[in-house]
Amino acid sequence: MPAPKLDLKFRLFLRVVALAGLCFAAAAAYVLFETDRSARARADWIAEVVAKDLALQQGQSHWIKGAPNQFPDLQRVAAAIMAPGLCIAYRAQSGEILQRLCSGAAPDDTGAPQFFADLYQRLFDAGRESARPVSFGKEAHGEAVASIDRQSLIGQSWRETSRLAVIMAVALAGLCVLVYAALADALRPTRAIRAGLERLAAGDLSARLPPFDLAELSAVGNVFNHLAGSLETTLAERQALTQRLIVVQDEERQHLARELHDEFGQAICAVAASAGQTARQECPALIAECQSIARTAAHMMDALRGALLRLRPPDVDELGLAASLEGLVAGWNARCSGRTQFSIELSGEFDALSRDFAASLYRVAQEAITNAAKHAQASRVTLRLGMQEAAGPDQRAHIEIDVDDDGKAAADPTVRFGMGLLGMRERITALGGGLSMDTSRPRGLVLRARIPVPPAATPACETRYAA
Repeated sequence: MPAPKLDLKFRLFLRVVALAGLCFAAAAAYVLFETDRSARARADWIAEVVAKDLALQQGQSHWIKGAPNQFPDLQRVAAAIMAPGLCIAYRAQSGEILQRLCSGAAPDDTGAPQFFADLYQRLFDAGRESARPVSFGKEAHGEAVASIDRQSLIGQSWRETSRLAVIMAVALAGLCVLVYAALADALRPTRAIRAGLERLAAGDLSARLPPFDLAELSAVGNVFNHLAGSLETTLAERQALTQRLIVVQDEERQHLARELHDEFGQAICAVAASAGQTARQECPALIAECQSIARTAAHMMDALRGALLRLRPPDVDELGLAASLEGLVAGWNARCSGRTQFSIELSGEFDALSRDFAASLYRVAQEAITNAAKHAQASRVTLRLGMQEAAGPDQRAHIEIDVDDDGKAAADPTVRFGMGLLGMRERITALGGGLSMDTSRPRGLVLRARIPVPPAATPACETRYAA
């Protein structure tokens, strides 16, 4: 199963958010390291101050006679340097702590979660002591020790980090809104590009893209417009050529039909008449053979009439499209002698159609019915012709031609149609329409043509059925 695709706007948004998140994480790490560095520097400074004060106390007890010997006295310096969580002490050279002063942790420094305390302890070794030697003269008499309570230090770090996290969360949310809005505004022209591509894919070659501010999108729009214009021109030239070829083809059919009617038809009639007359007048013994010749000539004449009807359809301009198609269906019912039942359903009024357009519709229906009669092995063939009114002021009415049969199914309908499908498609394309085939049923085929109506009279709503 393919992974769901993200649109460009959301993908860029995620990348910007990820980059901002990395920056904020780096800032949080910097705050943690800076907090630990500041705490260590403060502990070192306090240890240095305590060491100097203790050295001063030793000097006073040595040089001033009668001075009270209270060494070490950390209370003298504690008032100036003590802070929540701070511990100061004096450690003798033997390692024994002679005096220690500690202040309790502030209430705000006890709320750090356990995961943060474990992480901070693992990274920074919180609570480590800072020691400075206490020297008098050239001898060291001990060490001044300063340390910050681990819980207090972790609490201070958590307070600073959580405050920064709130600020960063608000900033990130604001950045997300601004970035998403900026990307949505910058990528708004892609909607127009997509709509233009969809119109082009649907066959609307008049689709054009507006100019864009971005140079990249402007280049895409220029290429799109050039391509659509080239396709529109090429298709128009192809349709004009196809229409001309269809006209030439129809003229050739009419010429061939006249030649067959005038020459071949008269010759068949002459053969039939001559055979009967010769048998009666000159050779009565051959009357039976001459009658057989006459019957064969009559059959040939019937076949010729059918061929002439297919080469040169009835005058649609005089009979009308509906009557011509009813005659076509009736002719096939007569030829098939009940093996296949042909029927026609007409919906709408077709008298206002132009002669050439009506003749083209007749040719499409004729080719579809002929194919179904010859190749489908169907017991039922239905021709449906309907006039669909325009859905809006900017749209045109259209003709729908459906030929539905219950014959054998074909995996590839083009095999069943052969060259007839190509001729129908070219004729329908020249009229600006489209051809489709429905093979979803277990048996049979539905061939459907949808052709726009040239500007003409408004169609009426009338339904007729004939069989």
